[in-house]
Amino acid sequence: MVAFLSKSRPRGGGAVAGRGSGRSTGGEIRALLWLARHPGWALLPAVAVWALLALGTVTVGSIAAGLLAGVLVWWRSHPPSFDRCAAPVLRSTWRRWTTYRGAHWRGVLDDCELTRENRRTGQVLVPRIVRFRAVTPSIDTLTVALVRGQDVLTWTDRAPALADALGAHRVAVSRARPGRLRVVVERSMPFARMLDAPAIPATADEVDLRTLDVGDTERGTPFRIRIRGKHLLVVGASGAGKGSLLWGPLRAMGPMIRDELVRLWVIDLKGGTETERGQDLFHRWATTPADALELLTEFRDSMLARQAWMREHQVRTCEITRETPYELLIIDELAMLTAYGDRSVVRDALRLLAEVLTQGRAADHTVAGYVQEPSKDVVDVRELFTTRICLGVTAASHVDMALGDGARDRGALADEIPGDEAHAGIGFVIDTGSRLPVRFRAGYVTDTEIDELVHRCTPGLTTDQPDAGEVLPFPTPTDQPDQDSDDRHDDQDDSEGGVA
Repeated sequence: MVAFLSKSRPRGGGAVAGRGSGRSTGGEIRALLWLARHPGWALLPAVAVWALLALGTVTVGSIAAGLLAGVLVWWRSHPPSFDRCAAPVLRSTWRRWTTYRGAHWRGVLDDCELTRENRRTGQVLVPRIVRFRAVTPSIDTLTVALVRGQDVLTWTDRAPALADALGAHRVAVSRARPGRLRVVVERSMPFARMLDAPAIPATADEVDLRTLDVGDTERGTPFRIRIRGKHLLVVGASGAGKGSLLWGPLRAMGPMIRDELVRLWVIDLKGGTETERGQDLFHRWATTPADALELLTEFRDSMLARQAWMREHQVRTCEITRETPYELLIIDELAMLTAYGDRSVVRDALRLLAEVLTQGRAADHTVAGYVQEPSKDVVDVRELFTTRICLGVTAASHVDMALGDGARDRGALADEIPGDEAHAGIGFVIDTGSRLPVRFRAGYVTDTEIDELVHRCTPGLTTDQPDAGEVLPFPTPTDQPDQDSDDRHDDQDDSEGGVA
């Protein structure tokens, strides 16, 4: 993209005897070298000339107009596939030619003191971009070939200056391999305000446990979490917003909890302080290590009983009913159960968790764990969680531990998310299609909204029960009310019930 050798700067007016020439490489040679690295750009003009000669101007213009119209229709009609397939290519091409090439790129690096001068020839050596991709609208990733004499510390020290020179929010630098750097340019912070809590659906029919809408992504699309058929691990430092990813999904599935189609098993070893407000929603609740181990054992036994039921009825997938509800185990501060507790409790808890995590999917038994530090020493069963989310963390290594090797290099800068309340709920998840990190923000759930969830979705609550604050019509005093009047009152109670 950018010639490795650029215009020379002779020192002392000429070459130094015995130390090479002071002349720079010819422009035509640099152009040929560039075309050798980018053969597509050499073929493009040749194909265009051939098409004009073979097909004619009108035909070529019609084909170009048709392609442009097709792209526009695709962009407007199916945003998910366009944003996944076409948008990164178009965005990468545009930014490569406007920001990361030629004199502009060389000038930025020169101003930030990231170029070097060859002492023998006087040539200015410019680090070359060997790979570039605009991963998302706000993240660019570059693989840069270093010039000799530079290392990762050279770039790390100049990263703030480079960010300002590029007009970016932040620049992160890491070593990809010898002689190569991975540079992540965070162009902007996409979430300017806090998001509202997820809405509680009106009925259980509106809930899909495979796509619970709990926030927004940086692409402007809903951020959806799949609960059914997955095990969820949420990693985040204290104050990063793990509570939003605990209560948000519960609000999104609220009617299924109310109709006893989902049963919640909750372990909170912080004395119950985080979950006490919603205890009426829970089928089982444990706040001490002994009770947690007992709950885990019951949950495992429930899974085994469901497996036996499936074998008896010869089914591979359960239908969610009141007789066979979806079982969801929520563990807040997982480390207290897997690392920091009594050794015997930790050993038994890890054994039970491993059993559930490896066998629970088909039996509709899911685990959702929340932890601050995702290292193997703390969460030995980390790899058994099939969906992992990383909120703001305190160490760069935690990002790859949570999302997989190379996630930070691909743009998941979770360790650089500010730890204040204004940025709570912001994190990264790996897109299942592109395998690229996508930034999201979860809706913030207040205590009042937790109380609303409990009031509206306590298990066993029926829709024909009036709200505590509902004003019912004063009954007309009659000695013998007719049957039609009774029916009308029953219909009114059904339509004005307290659960929306």
